[in-house]
Amino acid sequence: MTDDAARAAAAAGGAAGRRSRAGGLGPVVGVAAAGAAVGVALERMTVGRSVRRRARLALDTAGPFGTLRGTPVTVTAEDGTELYCETEPGPEQRERPRRRYRDGRWRTGPLRPRRRAAPAPLTVVFCHGYCLTQDSWHFQRAALRGRVRAVYWDQRSHGRSGRGRAGAAGEQAGIDRLGRDLKAVLDALVPEGPVVLAGHSMGGMTVMAFADQYPQYVRERVAGVMLVGTSAGRLGTVTLGLPAVGARALHRVVPGLLRALSTQVDLVERGRRATADLFATVVKRYAFGSYVDPVVARFAERMLESTPIDVVAEFFPAFTQHEKAEALAALGGVPALVLAGDGDLLTPADHSAAIAEALPDAVLVVVEDAGHLVMMEHPGTVNREMAALLVRAAERAGAPLPDAVRESALGPEDGPARRPKGGPPPGAA
Repeated sequence: MTDDAARAAAAAGGAAGRRSRAGGLGPVVGVAAAGAAVGVALERMTVGRSVRRRARLALDTAGPFGTLRGTPVTVTAEDGTELYCETEPGPEQRERPRRRYRDGRWRTGPLRPRRRAAPAPLTVVFCHGYCLTQDSWHFQRAALRGRVRAVYWDQRSHGRSGRGRAGAAGEQAGIDRLGRDLKAVLDALVPEGPVVLAGHSMGGMTVMAFADQYPQYVRERVAGVMLVGTSAGRLGTVTLGLPAVGARALHRVVPGLLRALSTQVDLVERGRRATADLFATVVKRYAFGSYVDPVVARFAERMLESTPIDVVAEFFPAFTQHEKAEALAALGGVPALVLAGDGDLLTPADHSAAIAEALPDAVLVVVEDAGHLVMMEHPGTVNREMAALLVRAAERAGAPLPDAVRESALGPEDGPARRPKGGPPPGAA
């Protein structure tokens, strides 16, 4: 982060140097962002709004987050929704110039992909969470770039993808439809070769819904699964860090409140701008379990801010209806990494433990001092565990894997982690 950004962040409230407990995201963020009156009251007791606005603008330009881009592709879902995807080539697909002799001189011909005989390499497909975008995988994308072929996509109504047409026609958003969206992405962009499916939060639920609906595809093509900060069900019982009575009341009130807010989109968006500081405080509590660089925290805020309130309202009921514990059987023979932060308040670590218990070939990793956005908060730990999963997946599929990925599976971590199930990474002493 630049010195100017650091000074601006300090003026905004001294984010550096503080630790704040944190966890989940979704509904709490949506409700808090709409509290314009509360935000105005807070602003009168704190630093001037213009100072904080300048600080946020400085943080927005201080880091590279969200700048990694691949080859854009649009995939059409079964209901006509346009899904925005990006592909990143692996070493086998890297393009190289072709030299040929013509007209008395050597010329460089058009770029062409490097072709390699079977076995086919792995492709990792990343599914992001609720109110986020594919950019939430920034650190994992940076780690895999040029080493493993990867596909990143924005789930319907999120990021650069189109608004869900089924929802516009009155159909309630559901996790099963997201599973079918994933199938459309796979059919279009990964027509052959072994696949590793990675999902965070709602993205993990998407993977479970896909496995439930397409078990034969899982048996034939899926070489590994990474489920980060997600749940197979019982989300209606999660307390969100509140007393039990307050949590029950919140679960009753939030759906109706979000529906009401979704009819006043312009008002809510103005309220978000007016309560940016309150919004930032909520994000820190429900995103991270330890101190993170203010630039990273602001990056998370930007993704959440970009999700319209009517999209927040449309998807929220799907989580209490999500029950895929039995569907985990479809993933039973697949090498799996189940990873959670010990401070995650939306999808608590015991939900990940239950998933790992149902998957015989799963490694369960609980990262200490981590919240819901563990892959952004402790990227070194997540990247190391991800690389270890890719080693296992490549061995299962008989697929090539660069030495750099194998070595990173044994690399240093950036924070403590517990591995209650599955033991050390492959090759560790």
